[in-house]
Amino acid sequence: MKKLLILSGKGGTGKTTLTAAFIRFSGAAAIADCDVDAPNLHLVARQEGRPERAAFIGSDKARIEPLRCTGCGLCASLCRFGAIARENGVWAVNEYACEGCGVCARVCPAGAALMEKDEAGERLLYRNGRVFSTAALKMGRGTSGKLVAEVKKALYAAAPEAALAIIDGSPGIGCPVIASVSGVDLVLIVAEPSVSGLSDLARLLETVAGFHTRAAVCLNKWDTNPEKSAELERFCRERAVPFLGKIPYDRNASAAVNQGMSLADIDCPARDALRALYEETMKILN
Repeated sequence: MKKLLILSGKGGTGKTTLTAAFIRFSGAAAIADCDVDAPNLHLVARQEGRPERAAFIGSDKARIEPLRCTGCGLCASLCRFGAIARENGVWAVNEYACEGCGVCARVCPAGAALMEKDEAGERLLYRNGRVFSTAALKMGRGTSGKLVAEVKKALYAAAPEAALAIIDGSPGIGCPVIASVSGVDLVLIVAEPSVSGLSDLARLLETVAGFHTRAAVCLNKWDTNPEKSAELERFCRERAVPFLGKIPYDRNASAAVNQGMSLADIDCPARDALRALYEETMKILN
């Protein structure tokens, strides 16, 4: 199985729109959305049927057992995160503020503060002619990297015979991106022609290089700033990073996304550029 990961330095560059088009062009039998904080690939890569669901257990979080609690308030006074407060006259833990440090459980004289495993999210696996692995992390949880690893593990186990896996990653360079890069064959970075776009590209290339993983670059909406686009191309050329193509700004893209469609299904300049970019990407991947 060849594994293609698509990343971007920030949100809004068109990464998922490009991913959806690649899925259509390739007919890939294995796809995944590893942006577990804000998954949205399912909106344009529509899935049918009910998914297999699995709870994702994260770090421990505190819970106050009301029948044991004497109301002394010691736990609340020592919680540095302000996660314990009175609710309806009893002490309770705010699951979104709790960081699982365990101080409350150590100091509670009545043993009412308990540390329990937290259901931090949910992993979903669709099997309907192709395998689609995705997940959603609950708000305020810090275990995104672990959940990304679970999404990839489920994908590879469910589609071991697939020739190609296309993975939509998270924007930026944080934990979910690091977990996404591990073990893939090629990272395609979607850049944009802006001042921040250049710095985003530079730090993402540095992150990928730390895994000794091949990387290539494409440029979306290049004609909105031709000068900056030329600068990004030079940047790649000077660093011997494959620059695979440019996608023009196309109003059809917004219309397609709003209708839950892929650009691969619409006759427009962006689709033609994406098709050429897909073919160049496959040459490098294979």
